[in-house]
Amino acid sequence: MRVYRKLRRIKKKKSILKNRFFWLSILTLIILGGIFYFLIFSSFFQIEIVAISGNKKIPEREIKKIIEENIENKILFFPTKSIFLFNSNKIKEDILANYPQIAIVDVHRGFPKSLNILITERLAIAVFCKQFQIGENEKIQTEEICFLIDQEGVVFEKDQPKKDLVKIVGEKKEEGLSLGEQVIEKEYLEKILQVQKSFLEEIGIEVNEFFVFPERFNVKTTKGWEIYFSLEKEIQKQISTLSLVLEKEIPPEKRRDLEYIDLRFTRVYYKYR
Repeated sequence: MRVYRKLRRIKKKKSILKNRFFWLSILTLIILGGIFYFLIFSSFFQIEIVAISGNKKIPEREIKKIIEENIENKILFFPTKSIFLFNSNKIKEDILANYPQIAIVDVHRGFPKSLNILITERLAIAVFCKQFQIGENEKIQTEEICFLIDQEGVVFEKDQPKKDLVKIVGEKKEEGLSLGEQVIEKEYLEKILQVQKSFLEEIGIEVNEFFVFPERFNVKTTKGWEIYFSLEKEIQKQISTLSLVLEKEIPPEKRRDLEYIDLRFTRVYYKYR
């Protein structure tokens, strides 16, 4: 009986150096590495120019200092100012946190190596004042601290009352104010400005101050008497009612002894001193 042995061919392993996929992978890594280096470390994309516009009160050098602190990054201990890596949101946050006078910061890349920063500063439309009581018993004194506020009701700069701006006096509370804080709601502020404009244009009475409370505000005229407005009722309707009462019931010669007019209810109430 014959025994046949099946001979097996032993295949030799191909060298990895002769593998096309290996060399293709190496080539891909080299290309990607080259692109990465070009975008991140090449001088062509390093931020060199920072252009700032729109700032009027805040010096450019102070804004630029914050930006320069944010544009440098490190990749594996190697510094880079690549225009692709800087964090625009962080720049905005830092500028707004340091300068409450600024309302909006827009950051735009100017390829290949510049940044354009557009600053929008807050515009004062009123002065907000807080009154604090200092001392004890008979020696109590009232101190007033005032700030400029913008159309959003945000305080952004300490200042004194001005003739060309509405003065709004907040409630007497112990806590202080922080710059950048919203001290009055935008809708509330709009109603106050509406009243101030109507007094000048329709009624012909000069307004001295506005005193704000949770559900109402009081208007103090330059003659010393006040008008109480409700926040729950339509402002223009209250103004029309006031104009009618002044015309029919309280002529100018009687107003010198007037203490207040209350428009908050269905019926108008007024009192003399």
